[in-house]
Order: sequence, then C-alpha cells, then structure tokens
Amino acid sequence: MERKTGSTKSGKNDRDARLKAALKSNMARRKAQAKARASGRATENNASDSSETSSDKKD
Repeated sequence: MERKTGSTKSGKNDRDARLKAALKSNMARRKAQAKARASGRATENNASDSSETSSDKKD
C-alpha cells in the first residue's frame, strides 16, 4: 500500500511550522530556566554576603 502525501511544499511548510513552534517553546523554557538560576544565585550570594558580614561583626 502506498501512502499518499500532500505536495512537497506543503509538507515542507508543515515541518517548518512544527520546527518553529518547537524552537520557540524550547527557547522560552531555557529562558525561564536561566532566569530561575540567576535569581537563585542572587539569593545564595546575598545570603553568603550577609553571613560573612555578620561573622565579621561578632569578632
């Protein structure tokens, strides 16, 4: 049995649209991950800075 497909241009456009959508979602996910990591680092850095200054004040 042969499988009928649309024209080559239509198939290429469908593939391009799927790839574009996948790329867009991947970029959004990566951006959110980078933002979460950056905010996590800022929190950790602030905590370590404040612990150093508080220990310096005790001495």
